[in-house]
Amino acid sequence: MMKKYSLDKSKINVLLLENIHENAAGFFHENGYNNVECLKEALSGAELEEKLRHTHIIGIRSRTELRKEILEKAPKLIAVGCFSIGTNQVDTGDAKMLGIPVFNAPFSNTRSVAELVIAECIMLMRGIPEKSMLAHNHKWLKSVKNSVEVRGKTLGIIGYGHIGSQVSILAECMGMNIVYYDIEKKLSLGNAKPVSSLNDLLRISDTVTLHVPSTALTHNMISTQQVAIMKKGSCLEGRCGRL
Repeated sequence: MMKKYSLDKSKINVLLLENIHENAAGFFHENGYNNVECLKEALSGAELEEKLRHTHIIGIRSRTELRKEILEKAPKLIAVGCFSIGTNQVDTGDAKMLGIPVFNAPFSNTRSVAELVIAECIMLMRGIPEKSMLAHNHKWLKSVKNSVEVRGKTLGIIGYGHIGSQVSILAECMGMNIVYYDIEKKLSLGNAKPVSSLNDLLRISDTVTLHVPSTALTHNMISTQQVAIMKKGSCLEGRCGRL
């Protein structure tokens, strides 16, 4: 059951952690919530427990973990806002049993991450990290070897969800060929094509990007065996909890 409170807004304490944008605090103030505390860092252990004793609403990113033992020591907590795509950092089942709703923002940084993936793809295929490292060590590598355009290359996307599909759209606009693999049937966008297995994707892709949740199913999904299947000189990017 949901916790029911009839507190005046002026008595509700809001805690925003991990440098959540000031617009969030502004929103609360505009709607009559004046007791808003903003901290730049994540909290854990006894420090987090102490803060939650007097907190009604908490906003977190991915580094603050709200596990069962922490939630049980937060008697006034009525809502958790995750300023992130997922809610892995919260024991949502236990929160539900305690009557604490948990919210997330599944589309909040989709475009931002997708653009970063494209940028990293270009940097990897141009060999920028290696050249940058040499330049910082006073060595100038003016060679085009292993430095290629992404146009005409094949991008393999593992996990064709919100971010994966957005990457697909941006990459196609740059002239890349798109293939993707997902355990669920997805609607292809543009000229993206699904493949039947992870190994099939790895064999044909010039660069591979992962966009999967951190679960037992995805743990170690890319290991020595999978890397051995990939094309020589291909690139690998990761956007999941563990590789």
